Amino acid sequence: MTPLPASNGGFQGPSIGEFFPAPILFAGTPFEINRIMLIRLLVIAVLLLILWLGTRRMTIVPNRRQVAFEFVIGFVRNNIVLETLGEKDGRRFMPVLMTMFFVILGMNITGIVPGLLIPGSSVIGVPLVLAAVAYVLFIYAGVKKHSWRFFKNALFLPGVPWPLYFLLTPVELFSTFILRPITLTLRLLMNVIAGHMLLVLCFSATSFFFFTVLANGKLVGLLGFGTLAFGIAFTLLELFVAVLQAYVFTILAAIYIQMALADEH
Repeated sequence: MTPLPASNGGFQGPSIGEFFPAPILFAGTPFEINRIMLIRLLVIAVLLLILWLGTRRMTIVPNRRQVAFEFVIGFVRNNIVLETLGEKDGRRFMPVLMTMFFVILGMNITGIVPGLLIPGSSVIGVPLVLAAVAYVLFIYAGVKKHSWRFFKNALFLPGVPWPLYFLLTPVELFSTFILRPITLTLRLLMNVIAGHMLLVLCFSATSFFFFTVLANGKLVGLLGFGTLAFGIAFTLLELFVAVLQAYVFTILAAIYIQMALADEH
């Protein structure tokens, strides 16, 4: 969220170009690394470190660090995975779903971390890969339990008069096997993009009012206090959205798996 100076001295708002930064390493190769990719690698490294530190030297009588760690892990485990899938199936899919939650949370939070200030999930690669993983889990769960009858029962609803299949089957095909990964991807991507653009707008306007308008002796520059207040409020909102989007994405993935495992399939 760096200020965006305009060449003519006026205010210039944020642009989509922020999500396509210049390469830093290996430019022009398939392994090209830019600022967002470095943030993603940093998030993974930090998550691994936190999980390692949180699980080493655990005791029967936990200290405050262990209590906090177990609370976060327990929230995801109990309120998302086990509550949706039950004990048996929840344990099967828990490693992937919990990884999904914490990766999304970490990638989202970087949008408000000083020095980073852009979400690692703000470019389609991460949301698309995670949606693909959720899609594969959904298909795997259904085929594993019901064999190829899973596709038949998903596309041809039982108890429906056969002429209606000409209408319902294309709808079920689109909504179940095409729309789900698309909506998972776009819901996460659009929320983090919109949040980042809003923060950039507020803090860039603050910089403009304080260092351009007010510095030239114009009292209208005091409006910078208002944009600063909005920026702080939206930063807190983005923290909430970061957690919420991780929760929504993971619980939807769990619900899709549960629907694939349902007996009617």
